[in-house]
Amino acid sequence: MRNASATRAAVSRGGREPAPDIFAPSTSFDPPAKRPLTVYAFDPTLGRVLGNDLVIEVNYEPLKPGPVGERFAVVDYDGSTKSFYAPVDLDNPNLLLRDGLDPTESDPRFHQQMVYAVASETLERFESALGRRVHWRQVPGGKHVANRLYLFPHAMMQANAFYSPDAHGILFGYFRAGSVVDAQIVPGQTIFTCLSHDIIAHETTHAIVDGIREHFTEPTNIDVPAFHEAFADLAALFRHFSHREALLDTLQRTGGKLYTTNMRADAPGSSTEPVIQSEIAPDNPLIELARQFGQVSGLHAGLRSALGTPANAQALRTTIEPHARGAILVAAVFDAYFSVYLQRTADYFRVFRAGGGSDQPVDLPGPLANLLAADASRIAELFFSVCARALDYCPPVDVTFGDFLRAIITADIDLFPSDTYGVRDAVMQAFRSRGIVPEGAQFFSEDSLCWPRVKPGALKPVRGLIFGDPNGLTTDEKNANGGLLRAYARANAKALGFDRSPISVPSFHPMFRTDEDGSLKIDMVVEMVQQREVPLDPAEPKLGTTVIRGGATLMIAQQPLRAGKRPDPEVRYAIAKHLGAAHDNLQRAAYVAQGFTDGTGADARINFGLLHGI
Repeated sequence: MRNASATRAAVSRGGREPAPDIFAPSTSFDPPAKRPLTVYAFDPTLGRVLGNDLVIEVNYEPLKPGPVGERFAVVDYDGSTKSFYAPVDLDNPNLLLRDGLDPTESDPRFHQQMVYAVASETLERFESALGRRVHWRQVPGGKHVANRLYLFPHAMMQANAFYSPDAHGILFGYFRAGSVVDAQIVPGQTIFTCLSHDIIAHETTHAIVDGIREHFTEPTNIDVPAFHEAFADLAALFRHFSHREALLDTLQRTGGKLYTTNMRADAPGSSTEPVIQSEIAPDNPLIELARQFGQVSGLHAGLRSALGTPANAQALRTTIEPHARGAILVAAVFDAYFSVYLQRTADYFRVFRAGGGSDQPVDLPGPLANLLAADASRIAELFFSVCARALDYCPPVDVTFGDFLRAIITADIDLFPSDTYGVRDAVMQAFRSRGIVPEGAQFFSEDSLCWPRVKPGALKPVRGLIFGDPNGLTTDEKNANGGLLRAYARANAKALGFDRSPISVPSFHPMFRTDEDGSLKIDMVVEMVQQREVPLDPAEPKLGTTVIRGGATLMIAQQPLRAGKRPDPEVRYAIAKHLGAAHDNLQRAAYVAQGFTDGTGADARINFGLLHGI
């Protein structure tokens, strides 16, 4: 390579200075795209069987000891001993070379690794489904990094784990188990909730939903806390079907019937009572949630099940407890999932039987099991994605199970109008059999359940709206959009169905998705919210007041180019739940029923610590 003096000499002789060397040397390498980390696929009860030692790959980022990254920070402070555990350094070369630490219950550093890995994976799944980055809920005056969620693996010594907006993070507890019959533990064993894949995914989902829809933590009707619990369970349970080894084993042990509660034992029983462990029919791990936590709670199985609630159209009338009520929604979604799975795999079994296979197979041929596993995993990811996208099609306040059904149908029609998998029909039938019917629906059909589209010309275009790119909006772009959307809401309040109360725009975010024909769809999802203070009981002024909210979710589409020009963005959907006498009375009654009679209704929020306690 020419040195500086040679270059100057060449220039002095009239030569041209050589072009600078802009190419990286061959010894320069880009950082890896993914970071592999080992976790428990379920929890410690399954040991190393069923592929329970699972390597998951999360997006690579440089990490400080903790680990501490851009979106998550693990703070391992033990609230019971008032001490910190030494943080794991996942950038240590010895750990980078071996997929992190091996699973163990005894090393706090593995606990730190596991909460970081599973929480990161859960966030990435949502961002992939939603087509954008998710932002955590911001707490005014909070002393924390704005878009970083804190994970506390050993926050307290109690049988609990919960998301806390005030702590801007997730607190995991640990406790000593008693002597529980049939539990796969030793008496007095310490149980760590941070070692349950399901619990981590469940709690991270609470944080994600709160970041997307901050008013969904206000218990304005009986469905709100149940919806939060059900949606978090769905996210955790659908993840099971991506565990390939466990999925294949379950397919073999159930003859392809993934929905059955028990699997075939390793050895046939020689009597009515099993003599050896291999004669005991194990539970199906794919449809159980938080197996270890459920066992030590005395349930003899997982904490909850994907199909724990049989179809009963009257059950919602009498089921009030949030987890039990949420289980009805979970069962409806998984009923639809297994219906689609059976429809899509029916031909495989027909070919199998035509070749001499049994109608009730004990063992499946390897190729058949692989085909079933691929379809089961693909359909599970499809269902998770449509449930995640449905969040953007819900009203911004006072969500109900019926609203979620409408949102699922609309979100799926919007992206996959042909419905080649038959998802929408399966969802409608499963929800109807459990009494989940949207308010105001004239017919139980796709056209009637889908949110109505805004009529052409009914709302003015949103001129000047900036959609940015999938990485998000800059601060200047956010400020410009915020002012523009607030002005649009004021100018079009009557057409949007708002009254004279002030209108706020608590959130807006662009989303980028590819539809079934491969074209790119770009929308801006906008929350517009009104609120007003009303007496808890007009006949009893001494009870104080509360805040009632209403609002609308706007889906604003960026239009494709026409003759080299881009038309102004158009509002496609206005999904509203507005203020009004009937709406106000229902919210007021919900707050009174839950004990918010001291004037604190304005700050009424779900307390996940109390909700998850046992």
